[in-house]
Amino acid sequence: MSESPDAAPVPRRRFEWVRAATDRVPTRWFAGIATAAFLAATAAFGGLATAAPPELERLEPGEAHVTDQRSFTVQRAVLIDELSDAGVDVEEGERVLALIADVENTWTQPVSATGIYGVAHSFSIPGIERGSRDASARLDDGTWTPFLQPGVPATVVFAWPVDADRFSETDSIEVTLYDTTLITGSVVLDEQWWDNHVAHSVVRVEVEDLGAGADAEG
Repeated sequence: MSESPDAAPVPRRRFEWVRAATDRVPTRWFAGIATAAFLAATAAFGGLATAAPPELERLEPGEAHVTDQRSFTVQRAVLIDELSDAGVDVEEGERVLALIADVENTWTQPVSATGIYGVAHSFSIPGIERGSRDASARLDDGTWTPFLQPGVPATVVFAWPVDADRFSETDSIEVTLYDTTLITGSVVLDEQWWDNHVAHSVVRVEVEDLGAGADAEG
């Protein structure tokens, strides 16, 4: 059935609002990240205390975390009512949390933005589980689940449906960034993939609420 010629392309406009939001300079950032408290453990022999795990490096939005797999620069986080143009389907009582990042594939083979062993597995946000409802899209052309070519930077929107009251504009989120190791399969599984995630750094970014997107137009 064809669409009415008068129907407004609301999903596309919402994606444009997310794109417009990335052009605005943030008015405030949370200055610090709470330092994790490490517990000292005692070894079984001789009462030797094991070394506390190293404190994660603290990065600001706009600072890159570079690994052999990718360069990942968190730019901002936004809430919006819907973002179907990024491949997110929301249900009643849900909104969309979107993380906008500059990504560059530093490997020699194409890397998927989402999906198993994709770029999205090299970072995490507390309370956001990886799963079938993960979504990603290039900000410039809206391509879903893009494959990033080696040495070609792109701005990518990573998005997830969340409970509508989960976040507010006064909140911030912590994005943990991981170092990964290139795994080479055996003769039976002659493939390579990135795994063995080790937390390296944390970025705290303020959540910007775009509502339905109208406030990003002005």
